Amino acid sequence: MGSVERDESERKPRKPKKARAGGPQPVHAVDRCEPSRRAWIAEAIRKVEADANRSADTHLHVFPLPPEWGVELYLKDESVHPTGSLKHRLARSLFLYALSNGWIREGTPVIEASSGSTAVSEAYFARLLGLPFIAVMPRTTSPEKCALIEFHGGRCHFVDDPATIYAEAARLAAETGGHYMDQFTYAERATDWRANNNIAASIFEQLALEPHPEPAWIVVSAGTGGTAATIGRYVRYRRFQTRLAVVDPEGSAFYESWVSGDPSLTAKGSRIEGIGRPRVEPSFLPTVIDRMYRVPDAASLACMRWTAEVTGRSVGGSTGTNVWGALQIIADMRARGERGSVVTLICDGGERYTHTYLSDAWLAAQGIDIAPHLKELRALLPPA
Repeated sequence: MGSVERDESERKPRKPKKARAGGPQPVHAVDRCEPSRRAWIAEAIRKVEADANRSADTHLHVFPLPPEWGVELYLKDESVHPTGSLKHRLARSLFLYALSNGWIREGTPVIEASSGSTAVSEAYFARLLGLPFIAVMPRTTSPEKCALIEFHGGRCHFVDDPATIYAEAARLAAETGGHYMDQFTYAERATDWRANNNIAASIFEQLALEPHPEPAWIVVSAGTGGTAATIGRYVRYRRFQTRLAVVDPEGSAFYESWVSGDPSLTAKGSRIEGIGRPRVEPSFLPTVIDRMYRVPDAASLACMRWTAEVTGRSVGGSTGTNVWGALQIIADMRARGERGSVVTLICDGGERYTHTYLSDAWLAAQGIDIAPHLKELRALLPPA
């Protein structure tokens, strides 16, 4: 190959520039500030926060227990969010966290591993920001949730083995040059647990004028573990004596891990969508939990139907798990002669489970008999 002539200025070593008058000697520096990118991120954050401003807060319903029990039960209704579930709060926090960290920019594909509800909410926010969204989910995810993801402009990517959703989501993110949101890792750190309109602060504000404004117990289930982490941290930070109970469906690893103290335990996985995991997720903080219950699937789904009968509100399977756990707490309080309040969550509505939990044929195919539990619940408190 022929030689390449170089400019005279390239052959001679460059002399260092003289120091500026009154200033230090210049040093090597790299500037990666891109005003247009920062402007896009600022506008994206404004849009996400504007959604929160429009949404206001969710309702705290009184559950109709007999007054002579001396215990009030409240349901924090997260199903009224724009995307219909508790996961709307999480998705908003995850997007703000990723935007603030510079992980998402204009045009970035967003990928998530989910059992459905988080993906519905993330698809909503991705469309709000004009970003492509792919949800990696078990093939058994309810068709109603899949339809909602697609309604919000997302794409469903199914796997046969639920345990592979994490690796598949990471693979798709690498393949597309996208960002893997990873709710299971970042849920507990994306939410500001000190306050900033988190669910714990909202509960205490709404209880302020109730007979027992500081609840004896708050009962939640764990999917990522983020909600439990937020509430458990908040009550300690604010020096409340409220205790936190976490209910876990059968087939989940959380309960056995918490009891044994072994975070490496795994399990087959949960049939109650949105809660229970085959592994202990990074966002699950066992040290903020005061009590745990293992709830059979038949009890969860019976309680789902019974809660709808008693309150007139259609609720999902995870809400059934929550209410079943709350009833165990209340029974224990009554046995001890304690008075006070208990709070749990409506995670989403029952309309997402028409072809699964609300289908007698589906229950039979799964070998789930809810009749004994439903009889027990109706004896405790007959339908309205």
